[in-house]
Amino acid sequence: MELDERQIAVSQMNDEELQAELDRHGVVLTPYEARRIVELIGRDPTICELHIFNVEWSEHCSYKSSKATLEEFLPTDAPNVIQGPEEDAGIVFFTERDGKRYGIVIAHESHNHPSQVLPNEGAATGIGGIVRDVDCMGADIIATADPLRFGDPTGENAERTRWIVSGVVDGIWQYGNALGVPNLGGDVYFAPEFDDNCLVNVIALGIVAEEDIIHSAVPPEAAAEPYDLILVGKPTDDSGFGGSAFASKILDEEEEQEDRGAVQVPDPFLKNVLAMKKANAQVKQRARELGIKIGFKDIGGGGLACATSEITASGGMGVEIDLDKVHVGLENLLSETICCAETQERYVWAVPAEFTGEVLRIYNEDWDLPNIYEGACARVIGRFTNDGVYRLTKGGKIVCEAPTEVVTSGISYEREAQPKEYEGNEPGFAMPADMNEAFLQVIGHHNVCSRAYIYRSYDTEVQGNAVIRPGEAGAGVCAPLEGCVRGVALATDGNPFYGLIDPYWGGATAVAEAMRNVAAVGACPAALTDCLNFGNPENPQAFWEFREGTRGLADAAKNIHLKDYPDSPTPVISGNVSLYNESASGRAVAPSPIIACVGILEDYSKAVTMQLKQAGNKLYLVGSRKDELGGSAYYQALELGLGRNVPHIDWQQEQGMLWAVIDAIEAGHIAACQDTSDGGVAVALAEMALGGFGKGELGVAVGVTEEMQDGLRPDKWLFTESSGFVMEVRVGHEQQVEQIFADHGLELLELGTVTSDPQFQISAGGAVVELPLDEVREAWTSGLAAVLT
Repeated sequence: MELDERQIAVSQMNDEELQAELDRHGVVLTPYEARRIVELIGRDPTICELHIFNVEWSEHCSYKSSKATLEEFLPTDAPNVIQGPEEDAGIVFFTERDGKRYGIVIAHESHNHPSQVLPNEGAATGIGGIVRDVDCMGADIIATADPLRFGDPTGENAERTRWIVSGVVDGIWQYGNALGVPNLGGDVYFAPEFDDNCLVNVIALGIVAEEDIIHSAVPPEAAAEPYDLILVGKPTDDSGFGGSAFASKILDEEEEQEDRGAVQVPDPFLKNVLAMKKANAQVKQRARELGIKIGFKDIGGGGLACATSEITASGGMGVEIDLDKVHVGLENLLSETICCAETQERYVWAVPAEFTGEVLRIYNEDWDLPNIYEGACARVIGRFTNDGVYRLTKGGKIVCEAPTEVVTSGISYEREAQPKEYEGNEPGFAMPADMNEAFLQVIGHHNVCSRAYIYRSYDTEVQGNAVIRPGEAGAGVCAPLEGCVRGVALATDGNPFYGLIDPYWGGATAVAEAMRNVAAVGACPAALTDCLNFGNPENPQAFWEFREGTRGLADAAKNIHLKDYPDSPTPVISGNVSLYNESASGRAVAPSPIIACVGILEDYSKAVTMQLKQAGNKLYLVGSRKDELGGSAYYQALELGLGRNVPHIDWQQEQGMLWAVIDAIEAGHIAACQDTSDGGVAVALAEMALGGFGKGELGVAVGVTEEMQDGLRPDKWLFTESSGFVMEVRVGHEQQVEQIFADHGLELLELGTVTSDPQFQISAGGAVVELPLDEVREAWTSGLAAVLT
């Protein structure tokens, strides 16, 4: 069979000519990279091959700038890890039940560029892609979460920001609700650094018995018996063509219309039939019954080419694919479009030829895919070979023929890192004369106030496993295994303002806060994932920010150990790197390492929320207050600039606080708990009084003595974001709690009392806040609507 005559004469062009030819074909490879392809395959590439390498060697797929840094810093192994970051999702041990070991599956991705260009479709397909990653591990999907970063809703681009927020939120709920997956949490920040590049990170959780795990690889059995490659799902069209390359470039407003073609089109109803314990699950179950080894991979970034080459290479095999057998939704699609379009709701299976007929019957007859979506079906498109070659044909000609390992191994760069000097300083200002007004400014600020305006449309009840819902605490909790009392907690965190000042501590505090939020509901942190959102890695200062953020989160993970394995770091078991979050003007996003933490509760019925429970209970603080207001909500609300002194983490104190809080909640001593992050102690107390839905009716009476302030000015003491927890301790349990914390080398500060009178009262030297709870409620619950409508 002859090679496709549509080739690019790379070897015959100078760099200028080659760059023009690459641009003409919409390929973002550099001339150096195009010449490297020639070296690796021994000839000039076909146009199809050029596009395949374009997506496979994109930053999104190859991690060509980041892989070395990740390998250098991140701890990825621990005794509780079942599957580390080698695949699209990680797995951490959950429990044993009925002779089976169960794991929690977690995947974490970004859909930033698509969501900036087409917010609804970009966010929806982000949710669609992340649940596929979990589904492909053999797991049942149990939850999603969505950390979001948007532009300034009060700034010069406010109208565009509001449009993006509306579209992203609609995309998330429209897809997630129709799919039938509950939203367990997330977080939201607004800053001008995200005006040109919003961040839409997505997380999915699943549960799987260890014996039922499926890998994204052709099984070893394929070396000895015939295995088919089956394509399942929507008919391939041209949507999302070049999506991975698009996700790895700088956004330019002048190219926005063109870029919209690189955004995928979602269909949650078809995904529901495929993924939600339906068609895909039937294939998995039947394979288990027959004792058949199978491989399963979703088609996401890089399209069919990426999925088929990676499932093949992971098994050490080759594959022959006939592109004419791919079911398509448009006529006359070019081979490169069929290979690289990112049409949604598609998967590939590697199955024994003897099992193929049953797989096709399950999809095409039992679940009747062709009548659920026009053109959808399951089809055999290829077979696996032992020659290690990735071979694609169309129209009787070879359009791609290269060693599979060459296609998937990617390319790597040693980027230069140059420190970026932060020039800001702490503001000089007098303590506000009216602390009531200052407090209301903070509690009503769009980076502090209630997020209900965002999550109120999300379905949190579907599947019936919710224990703690978004807004009720810093972490969501669900009970995923029927008849089992163990629970799963999930928190997401990452303060971008800390990253602007010091990317190292931006990464470290993101890990610490995610762990604190998990501990505050009573769960033990078990594993982490990261999504590293940074600017252009070809800019030495931006690459330094990336390395520092990664080093900071890694140090936190290495120094805050697992409670059940005190000598083990907290493992990072999955994640994503999103670079080139920068506009054509050179404006990059704030360095944003966004962390998800999975926690395990021995008994979900012991989980606590942040809302105060009973008048007369005492309020306690753990965690020393320091002059650490750099990047704080207090400075933002009072328009004082960023400041300089970001919170630093004392690893030993942090670990002790986490373990003590978990022990105290497990013992039943703690009625409510909230960490001190955005807005410090003052905001933590207000959130506890109001509760997640803003309906709390219990007040607080807090008195902070001069000795407790330890030389820190009263307003700074109240609003510093130094690490810590505020706890409501049940009457009669005070001594037990004090002893638990003393055993961890920690001293508690008694702040005051929960009152039946709905008044919010704090006295800290000259700083006095005394307001009716209703006034606090109004500021907190209306803050987002005020800037987004």
